[in-house]
Amino acid sequence: MRQDLISPGAKELQYEIRGIVKKAEQLERLGLQVFNENIGDPIAKNHKMPLWIKDILKDLLDRDETYGYCHSKGVFETRSYLAKKNNEKNGVQITPEDIIFFNGLGDAISKVYQFLLPNSRVIGPSPAYSTHSSAEAAHANDQPVTYYLDPDNGWLPDLQDLYLKVKYNPNIVGILIINPDNPTGMVYPEEVLLKMIAIAKEFDLFIIADEIYLNILYNGAISKSIAELIGDLPAISMKGISKEIPWPGARCGWTEFYNREKDPAFARLCKALEDAKMIEVCSTKLPQMAIPLIMEHPNYAKYRQEVNKRIGERSVIISEILKDVKGIRFNPTYGAFYNTIIFDEGVLHRNQSLKVQNEQMAKLLDIWLKDDISLDKRFVYNLLVSKGICVVPVSSFCSDLLGFRVTLLEEDEQKLRYIFNEIKSGIEEYLKL
Repeated sequence: MRQDLISPGAKELQYEIRGIVKKAEQLERLGLQVFNENIGDPIAKNHKMPLWIKDILKDLLDRDETYGYCHSKGVFETRSYLAKKNNEKNGVQITPEDIIFFNGLGDAISKVYQFLLPNSRVIGPSPAYSTHSSAEAAHANDQPVTYYLDPDNGWLPDLQDLYLKVKYNPNIVGILIINPDNPTGMVYPEEVLLKMIAIAKEFDLFIIADEIYLNILYNGAISKSIAELIGDLPAISMKGISKEIPWPGARCGWTEFYNREKDPAFARLCKALEDAKMIEVCSTKLPQMAIPLIMEHPNYAKYRQEVNKRIGERSVIISEILKDVKGIRFNPTYGAFYNTIIFDEGVLHRNQSLKVQNEQMAKLLDIWLKDDISLDKRFVYNLLVSKGICVVPVSSFCSDLLGFRVTLLEEDEQKLRYIFNEIKSGIEEYLKL
């Protein structure tokens, strides 16, 4: 072509969470049974939707209005419902006009970073959730800017690291908080959130709070939404139903703007997001219509509590299996449904391997390992080919740490125990413990 077609930032658009599926599919075609621990889809891991939720959707499908457009920002009744729920709980008051629906939270994430100036940076956690880090880096045509989550301190953020990076990088305009965190399963204590808010106030920043897992807490964990703590600080909260109901196939997420009129630049960002949604006409209507009906159903609170309890029980099982394995750093989880396991420094090297019985699969693995890849990715590929277990390397989460992320979603306990005992034996064989 007479000119380049893509921006330099396009190379930052990486999503190993699904990228590794291509390799798993190659192995499945060769007859390997693959256990997918790479992506947070409860439905794929044997979660059964209750009949009362299905009945709500069936009733909505009988309404002619379900099939038409809705307001560009989203169904007004649903936005009113969500604004009322927020205002009853939180100190920051919003109206339906402060809420915009998107086709999944990934759509919202992409839009928020898209309309920032290229030299305006949002600093996020590392290990990072790929959708955020890739979109932020792509908009800036540069690598992500991150603050450190410390595996030796329960994955809590290194606040000194955050403070110094904000202080000495004037291009940082916002702080991203993912609470509970993906990929680590860490839940932010209130005092940590308040300290991060204080940093944002000191340097005149706004906050993006990805709170899609905020109602997925277990094993005694509690946390607060950003709206309960920010006072008059401008912020965007990102929420959705993919994980909570859970209905990932609905592709239904939304943003809530707090204190949008407190800062003219922040108000213009909110307006740009509204204008972008106007151009798209609207987001998918059916799941929006279902939200108040599901969340106000008399069974919903108990259902969510039971689901959280089961996730917590699975986290305990995984902890029992992996917590004492030598050569790794393991933290129990209290929110979301992921755990990130880190290898101790120096235990990985390029000559390690797991046994592979199938010759064709062994040849595939040799091809994959010829590339100059990270040491944790070498382990992940070995585990996939040898054990049929598909996990995600931590190095693909914009991190210098080496390890892998798993999910806590498998509802068949026998299968869950099998998977994590195989992971345990894979680690021990790989490290020759």
